[in-house]
Amino acid sequence: MRDRTTENIKIEDMEAPVFKAMLQFIYLDELPDTHELMGTVSTSASTLMAQHLLAAADRYGLDRLRLLCEAKLCEEVSVETVATTLALAEQHHSSQLKTVCLKFAAAPENLGAVMQTEGFEYLQESCGSLVTELLGTVAGVEDECKTASRKRSNGWVQIADGSDVNGRRVRQRTHYLPLA
Repeated sequence: MRDRTTENIKIEDMEAPVFKAMLQFIYLDELPDTHELMGTVSTSASTLMAQHLLAAADRYGLDRLRLLCEAKLCEEVSVETVATTLALAEQHHSSQLKTVCLKFAAAPENLGAVMQTEGFEYLQESCGSLVTELLGTVAGVEDECKTASRKRSNGWVQIADGSDVNGRRVRQRTHYLPLA
């Protein structure tokens, strides 16, 4: 900390806007307007601030700030940010955020684009186990799609013409048949 001879305190492990946001949260108990702090209105800047604040909240034991940052990152997950957010979630033990990122990245409409990002390259180099988990999630998503497809394709079917497969007249019944 600071003693009487020190005029400045130097914080080396975070950027000034992140520190300012953290202090604002400590004193006001609310997330600051990240657009105002960063001087831009882009979603990527807001996501970047939330990522840095999550790391700061974890480092300094600010649980409520951590939860708010996790929630914000869950809302703002995108193809461009999902890989770096996933690595951050793993590093800071944010299981809910990690689950959201894995499911988002594993979605068939997102996976190809996610794999083309710089964040995914970083993920492969630094967090190989997360790539394995992502593949497991992809397999789970495919299994869920197949199961849902099977559930939709099975149903109650009534033979409408009142005859059996040999053309004989029989009393009409409702049968459960797989529609494969």
